[in-house]
Amino acid sequence: MPKAHVRKGDTVVVLTGKDKGKKGVVEAVDPTGGKVTVEGVNVVKRHNKPKPPMQPSGSITEKNNPIHISNVMLVDPKTKQPTRTRNKVEGDKKVRVSAKTGKPV
Repeated sequence: MPKAHVRKGDTVVVLTGKDKGKKGVVEAVDPTGGKVTVEGVNVVKRHNKPKPPMQPSGSITEKNNPIHISNVMLVDPKTKQPTRTRNKVEGDKKVRVSAKTGKPV
């Protein structure tokens, strides 16, 4: 089971796949399944059947499918570059810090 190194609201960059290089904001994290949903990444179209009273004709909706958590990397807010994170204890709190700059994320 992969450890969730990103959290909801983080900006990440995609490392592999059809959306390689895209940046987006994390919408949801599933640490038990090792999946993360990123805004604007792995977008798929779903065709909905017609439902006569509400939707007489069908519709096509787009949604973001999850991708594996190992395929994304956190973007450092200061340098705007992908970085790994480390945990650092400051006082009585554990804080995520950028491995490149050492600044809190």
